[in-house]
This record gives sequence, structure tokens and C-alpha cells, in this order.
Amino acid sequence: ASPALPLPTVTGALRAVEAVLLRGGQRTARRNAWTSVLEDRRRAKDRHEAEYVLEAAATRHPHAT
Repeated sequence: ASPALPLPTVTGALRAVEAVLLRGGQRTARRNAWTSVLEDRRRAKDRHEAEYVLEAAATRHPHAT
């Protein structure tokens, strides 16, 4: 006779389900964090470009007509 395999306990099954769910949640959290970093970089670039345009406009001397 072959040895009987131990039946999984409810606690063990819940832990396995929790591990799968947490793994997906961590992946989502990392993806959200990276998206946030990219968005912050884009905003910083836009802010820098706007400051450059404003500074250039402020230092231009209007031509006398």
C-alpha cells in the first residue's frame, strides 16, 4: 500500500490563498509606485520647461515701435 498523503488543513489552505493574493497585491503596489515615480518625473520636467519659458519671457526686452 502506498503511504497516505496528508490532507491539507484549512489553515494551510488559507495561508496558501493568502500567499497568492499578497503576491499579486505586492506586484500591483510596485507597479503603482513605479507609475507614480514616472508621473512625478513628467511633472518635474513640465515644471522645469514652464519655468524656462517664463524666465525667457521675463528677460526679453520689448522692441520699441
